[in-house]
Formats: sequence, C-alpha cells, structure tokens
Amino acid sequence: MDTPINSTSTPTSSLSVIRLKTWQANGLATLSGALIPLALAPFDLWPLAILGPALLVWLLQGLSGKQALWRSWWSGVGLFGVGASWVWVSIHDFGYAPIWLATVLTALFVAGLAQVFSLPFYAYGRWFNQHRWSIPLAFPVIWVLGEWLRSWLLTGFPWLFIGYSQLDTVLAGWAPVTGVFGLSLVLSLSAGAVVYSALNRRFLWLALPLLLWITGAALQTQSWTQPTGQTVSVGIVQANIPQEKKWQPDFLLPTLERYTELTEPLWQQDWVIWPEAAIPMTYHRALPFLEDMHRRAAETNTGLITGILYDDRQAAKVYNSINGLGTATGLYHKRRLVPFGEYVPLEDLLRGTIQFFNLPTSIIYPGPDQQRGLQIGANRLAPALCYEVVYPDLVASSAHNTEVLLTISNDAWFGHSLGPIQHMQMARMRALETGRYMIRGTNNGISAIINPQGKVEVETEQFVKTTLTGNVQPYRGATPFMNWQSTPVVLLCGLLLALLGYVSRREKTTK
Repeated sequence: MDTPINSTSTPTSSLSVIRLKTWQANGLATLSGALIPLALAPFDLWPLAILGPALLVWLLQGLSGKQALWRSWWSGVGLFGVGASWVWVSIHDFGYAPIWLATVLTALFVAGLAQVFSLPFYAYGRWFNQHRWSIPLAFPVIWVLGEWLRSWLLTGFPWLFIGYSQLDTVLAGWAPVTGVFGLSLVLSLSAGAVVYSALNRRFLWLALPLLLWITGAALQTQSWTQPTGQTVSVGIVQANIPQEKKWQPDFLLPTLERYTELTEPLWQQDWVIWPEAAIPMTYHRALPFLEDMHRRAAETNTGLITGILYDDRQAAKVYNSINGLGTATGLYHKRRLVPFGEYVPLEDLLRGTIQFFNLPTSIIYPGPDQQRGLQIGANRLAPALCYEVVYPDLVASSAHNTEVLLTISNDAWFGHSLGPIQHMQMARMRALETGRYMIRGTNNGISAIINPQGKVEVETEQFVKTTLTGNVQPYRGATPFMNWQSTPVVLLCGLLLALLGYVSRREKTTK
C-alpha cells in the first residue's frame, strides 16, 4: 500500500486515497486517463475532460516524486491506450507486421508516450505535493506544461489535449486568445478546484474557474478578424484511393483517371482541392499530367491545388509538398514530418528490419521553416500538410498575412479508427484559434469546410468516393493567439510553478 506523505495537502477525510491498495489506485489511475479520449471526438462527453484529471490529482495525494511518476504513468497508459492505439492499424494493415509484432510495437508506443506524460508529475510529487496549494494550482499548471512538453519533445506528438473537448462549449471563446493550452488550463484548474473543495470543504477555490468559464462565454461575442474580398466557391475531391493500392504501379492510371473524372464537374468552382500525395508519382515524373491539369484549370479560371511528392533532383531530396496549378501559384514543402510514416528515426538501425520501417513514403525530408506559401488570385493560403495541422503555434504563425487556412491529408493510414476523427477535431480548433476558414481535403474523409468559429459548414462521409462543394469567405486581421501563440500560457504556468516552489521553500525554512 502506498503511504501518503504527511503534509498539509493530505486530508484526513473519507475521500483520502490512504485506504486504497496499490493495484486499486493504479487501476483507477488508468481509468482517469482512459476517460479523456471519451471527452474528445467522436464521443464528445466533454465533462470527462474535468473528471479524468480530477481523478488523477485525487490519486496523487501525498505521493513522493517516484510514486507520482509511476501512478501518473498508469494514467498515461489509459490515455494513449484508448486514444492513440489506432497506430496498430498503420503498423499491421499497411506496415504488414504480423498481429503479434504490431501489438508489441503499439504497446511500446503507448508505454513510451505514457512515460512522457508522467515526467512532469515527478516534479509534482517531488516538490509540490506537500504544499497546501498543490491540488488547486500546482497540479493544473503541471498538467498544461506536460501537454506543452508533448508538443515538441522528440519532434512532438501533440495529440489528446483536453482543451480540444471544448470546441462546442462556452470555453471556446478563449481559443482565439490563448489557444488550446488555455482551454486545457481552465479545465485542469476546474478539476483541481473541485477536488480541493471536496477534500477541504473550502469552496472559494471554485470561484476562479467559474469566472474563467463566464469570461469564455463573454469572449464568444468578440470578433477578432474581419471578412474581406469576395466569397470563393470551393470544390474538394475525395477520391478514396485504397491505401494498399495507392503506390502500386498498375493502379497509377486508374488513380489519375479517377481524379480527372471527379474533377470534371468542379471546373466551375473558383478553387479545386486534391488531397495529400493525390498523384502517386514524384513531381518531375508527373509533369505531363500536371501540365494537362494546369491547362484545364487555366481555361476555366480555376485554382487547382494538389498534394504531390516533390523530387528536388539538384539536392537529391524528396519533399511532401503542395503544388498550385491554373490560377493557383506556389509550392509548399511539409515542415513537420510523421515518424516512420515519412522518415525513419535511427534509420541505419531500423531500415529494412521489418516492412513497417520501409514504407514507400518514409524517405521524406522536412521543408525549410520560411516558405512563401500558396496564392490564388488576391488570396493567400496558409498550408498545413496532414500532421502539421495538429501543431497550434505552427498554424498560427503561418496564418499571418493570409486569408484562408488549407490542410490536405490522407488518413487512410488509420482505417476505421479514432485517429481521423480526432485529426478533424484539431483542424476545427486551428480555424477557431486563427479566426479563419479552414478548407480540409482528404483522400478518404473527413473532408470539410470549417468556418472561423470552428463550426463545420459542410463535410463528407468517410470511405466514400465523392466530391464536396461550398463557399469560403477570406478573412483578415489577427487573433491574440496568432500574435502571441502559446507563449503567454506557458510562461504563466512556469511563473506560477516557480512562485509555488519559492513559497514552499520559504514555509519549510520558517518551520
């Protein structure tokens, strides 16, 4: 049995965890993490985004640093085991690993992510768990700093942040101001306040999160960006090319014919969008086909945008890119790559050991940080290629001096799993954070047009060959989040943690 540290933060009420056996506490910790994906799409049970962290902080009462690290690791296993185990589909179905190996690799993936999740809670147990403000203040800021850590450590896996659960609640008003981390902070503050109040019968701590919720409702009436120019008609092609056939030479011609056929009725639209790597050839090999499409688009005064692998023959590099044809101009190279899907970490050791480490697209180089982006007529587009849309600061930075957001993807890698639906939810948040329309074109769904409030105006079903049409209004101006990105929230959390540490040390020296 874990014995809680004797501290002012460890209550003696019946709500204390002191009577729980270790295996019971670890089981509840796993449950605390497993609840969080249920707060996100497609379940959208958003109160669980408060209940999950609340259960964890209750279970961390009085634990030492090592104990808190282990306890929170179990919470991470629940979080990623439920919310991110869809990688199994990529490894088994398209990486052709046998079931046992795909299961082992997925388990290692989940365990590794759980370890990253648990690291900040070592600090919580080691330095803050004895402080009287550990539950209502230290835990919330450590939670948010943990999400921030996962957004960049080892190139980052910025997935399953609790703030995404609030797209359709009053807290959405904070998104253009603070970004998704600000929403996560309000939720974790709410969780800490609820637990602290229940343990100590001090309900005044509920006032702070309540005020933040009320302010979020008020912020929803604020318009940070303004419509400009003429409304643009958009057509999106969702070709639904089977992933297992996409790169097979004998399926090349049927692929090109499918895109040509589906696009024919869309030439009346101002813009036409094809998904990521729509053309299963490198740029220079595809030049004859691209030139035909360019002429067709130019004849109808249409901007055609397509994903394609760009082979820079001079530099001997291949990029995952977006190319503009017809009235669309520009060439964008993806900057944030997917490990194993687009490049192989420790390539000299892993390449060739199993087929999963030798996927046909795992040869990609990252593009330069500074790129001009895409333009169609007077409108500039901020591109985010597939995985890039899950990086809040990257999209916010790209959105400056542009009028519309564009993301194209191929989520066929993840089959009938939660992955594509979670991916779509994050694209909605980027539209809300930047106050701009988001066009989302995918190979197999969900393709959509999302308005600046993060609401879906039109969307497709998954796994169907179809097209989508709708209208987009260009927007100008900048939200506070575009200007400052995640820096204010991260700095606030860091300063609060430093202040709590200072106060805790002062109290110890005066005893």
